[in-house]
Amino acid sequence: MSLINTVIKPFTATAFQRGEFTTVTEADVLGKWAIFFFYPADFTFVCPTELGDLADHYAELQRLGVEVYSVSTDTHFTHKAWHGSSETIGKIDYAMIGDPTGQISRNFEILREDEGLANRATFLVDPQGRIQFTEVTAEGIGRNAAELVRKVKAAQYVAAHPGEVCPAKWEEGEETLAPSLDLVGKI
Repeated sequence: MSLINTVIKPFTATAFQRGEFTTVTEADVLGKWAIFFFYPADFTFVCPTELGDLADHYAELQRLGVEVYSVSTDTHFTHKAWHGSSETIGKIDYAMIGDPTGQISRNFEILREDEGLANRATFLVDPQGRIQFTEVTAEGIGRNAAELVRKVKAAQYVAAHPGEVCPAKWEEGEETLAPSLDLVGKI
């Protein structure tokens, strides 16, 4: 079953962010756009490339009013150690949530129970706490933060412009569509 348009479930977790441990709950997410960026484990191979790419786009996401939460089933202590030992991870300013019990990963239905690891998955949550898009990839397939930013802009545009939709490969400033009977069979 799809989680699209469902409201995120309650959670409480500890995150490492900007040199400090902080508590994050679902209430912290409400009222703004948020990305939950799940990855299998710290100190691995594809994960740091994705997290670094996301760090490179974090300022742009912040300008769009989006908060980013990376999540793995490692602890917040492990996140701190990785942040301090890797140049790539060291540039991360967004929250790195520890989910050692798997509660958040289960909430988003991406925990590999037999391994205790989260799948590689991305969720965009709107200010009402509803999931607007999700992406799940196989273990060896890294994600692209530039494409994520494009999808965020499209979701925000659609939310701000009821009755309009963004076609394939839509970029900010391009034409959108207004679905109607007049368009049926003409696209």
